[in-house]
Amino acid sequence: MGNTHQDPEAFARLLADVETKLFAPLPDETWVYPGHGGDTTLGAERPQLPLWRERGW
Repeated sequence: MGNTHQDPEAFARLLADVETKLFAPLPDETWVYPGHGGDTTLGAERPQLPLWRERGW
């Protein structure tokens, strides 16, 4: 998602934006092209949301 420089509030805001602006309105088949790493789909990444939230980055 991006570096929030260990700022938990910034991370929470970023994660909320990603969830509400990308994951909520778009289907799993939507391709995303991150700034690093390989291309993927929202469906492939959706299971990671709870893990990202739990670890805080």
